[in-house]
Amino acid sequence: MTDIGQDPKSLIQVARESGHAEHVEPLDLGERVRELRKAGGWTLEQAAKQAGLARSTLSKIENGQMSPTYDALKKLATGLEISVPQLFTPPQKEQVNGRMTVVKSGQGVHQATTTYEHELLAETLTKKAMLPYRARVRARSMDEFDGWVRHDGEEFLFVLTGIIRLYTEFYEPVEMRRGDSAYYDGSMGHNVISVSPEDATILWVTSLV
Repeated sequence: MTDIGQDPKSLIQVARESGHAEHVEPLDLGERVRELRKAGGWTLEQAAKQAGLARSTLSKIENGQMSPTYDALKKLATGLEISVPQLFTPPQKEQVNGRMTVVKSGQGVHQATTTYEHELLAETLTKKAMLPYRARVRARSMDEFDGWVRHDGEEFLFVLTGIIRLYTEFYEPVEMRRGDSAYYDGSMGHNVISVSPEDATILWVTSLV
């Protein structure tokens, strides 16, 4: 995937062609795109992949550092499963109340890797701001990882069973036992290994940014 650069066709012109010229100027396109992405429950990486854009391109659009081309807008709309005009339609002031989902023990969505076995929780709940999941830590050495894990947002870790060692890019490794917790920036490289005889289990909560 490659970044899509500037285009002489202005965003206002795009909106006018889409029949939504009114109230375009006050709308922050980057903020609107971010709201639509979060509403769909997608991370920056997921939304960029779905739209066929580079992650850096989508990040620049959301942060107002880039004026997307019309082709990029069409890809973005397709990826977010909306129409182009919806990108320029101010969101309705709507408060979401009363949402809830219950996941019984062991009934989450399971995803296994060589280092972790994840159980995604609250997977059916839309428009959530956090991604909670339980993980069984299989890794016993940093050599089992292909570099650092990095992602957008913030992350909270809580040890449920066993003993782990949390490695981070800017801090010394720390050993953690049942009941211990850590809160850190997801963009900082991090990995977790189990140092107990059995696989440790942890609860992870990641913010969807």
